[in-house]
Amino acid sequence: MSSSLARDQSVSPTVPAAPAPDGAPVGAPTDAAARPAAAAPAPRERDAFFDNAKFVVIVLVVMGHTWEPLRDASHTLKALYLFVYSFHMPVMIVAAGYMAKNFDSQPRRIKKLITGIAVPYVVFETAYTLVINATEGGDHPLSLYDPLWLTWFLLALFIWRLLAPIWRVVRWPLAVAVVISLLSSLTQLPDALELYRTLELLPFFVAGMVLRREHFSWLHRRGVRIAAVAVLAGAAGMAYLAAPYDVMEFFFWRTGRPGFPEMGFAHWAVLRVACLGCAAVATAAVLALVPERRTWYTRLGEGTMYTYLLHGFLVKLAAYAGLYDMAFVHKPLGIAAVTVVAAGVAVALTTVPVRKCFRWVMEPRLEWAFR
Repeated sequence: MSSSLARDQSVSPTVPAAPAPDGAPVGAPTDAAARPAAAAPAPRERDAFFDNAKFVVIVLVVMGHTWEPLRDASHTLKALYLFVYSFHMPVMIVAAGYMAKNFDSQPRRIKKLITGIAVPYVVFETAYTLVINATEGGDHPLSLYDPLWLTWFLLALFIWRLLAPIWRVVRWPLAVAVVISLLSSLTQLPDALELYRTLELLPFFVAGMVLRREHFSWLHRRGVRIAAVAVLAGAAGMAYLAAPYDVMEFFFWRTGRPGFPEMGFAHWAVLRVACLGCAAVATAAVLALVPERRTWYTRLGEGTMYTYLLHGFLVKLAAYAGLYDMAFVHKPLGIAAVTVVAAGVAVALTTVPVRKCFRWVMEPRLEWAFR
C-alpha cells in the first residue's frame, strides 16, 4: 500500500561485490568494476499486480470511511459496508507482507522503516488528534501508544515489519501466526498499541511473506477467476443477510472476547476462525480479479499511502461542515453521489502532484538524523 513501503519492491537484490584479485588493495577497481555502466543489470521493475491491488483497495477504503456516517441510512449500504470491510484490510496487509519479504536489520532498511512509517505515524497521529478534537469537540489526549482512528495501520505495520525476520526462520510461520491471532482474541490484552488488531490480522501479513509470486499467478487461472466471482457474489449476499445484526465489530478486528463477556471461549474461538476463514477466502477472490498487466491506474497504486493518510481529514471536515446532516445524502441518489465523490477523491490523492506536495512529510529524507 504504502509508497514508502513499496520502494523495497522496486529495489534490485544486492549483488555481492566480486573479490579483488590477489595482491590488489581492498576497494581497488577490478575488470568487472571497470566495465561500462550499460553492462550492469537493469533494476527490477515494480510489480504491476500489487500496485493494481493497492489502488483497488484504497478506493474501497476511502468509500468505506465516507459511508460510515451513512451506513444506517440504508440496509443495502450497511450490507455493502460490511462486505467491503470483510476483506479490504486483509488485502492491503497481504500486499504489505509480500513487500516485506526481504526486510532485515540492514541500516538502509531500518532507515526506511523510520522515515517511511515511524515519522509519518508521529506526524499524522498528532495531526488527527488535533483535527478530531477541533471538529468533534473531543478531548482525546495525544498518545503515540494509543493510535486514533486510521493511524493504527501505521503502528501495526511498524510492528509487523520489525517482526518480519522472525517469520523467515520459523518452521510453520503461517500456522504459528494463526495460533497467535486466535489466542490474542481470547485473552485480555493491554489497551495500547492496537494489539488486538495487530495480532488478529497478523496471519495476513505472514501470508504475504510466505506466498510466492507464482501463487498469486495461480489465482488468475480462468477457473479460479470464475470461482472468485461466485465467492464474492456469495459474500455480498451473506453481508446483506447479516446487515441487520450487530456483526460489524467482528470485522473491525479491534476487540477480543473479554469485550463480549456473554460469549464463551468455545463460541468466540469458532467465530474468530470463521472470520479469519471468510476474510482469507474473500481476499483470495479479490486478488484473483485484480489484473496482473499494467493498467491506467497502476502508477496511481504507488501512492496509496498518501491517499490513506490524507483522505481522513476530508472526511472529518465534511462531517464538521454538516454535509452528512443534509437529508439528500441519506437518500439513494445522495449515497450514490457520495460514493462517486469518494472514488474521485481516492484517485486524486494518489496522483503525482499530491505526492510531490506531501513527500516531505510522507517520505522525509532526514539525512541529518542518521549516521
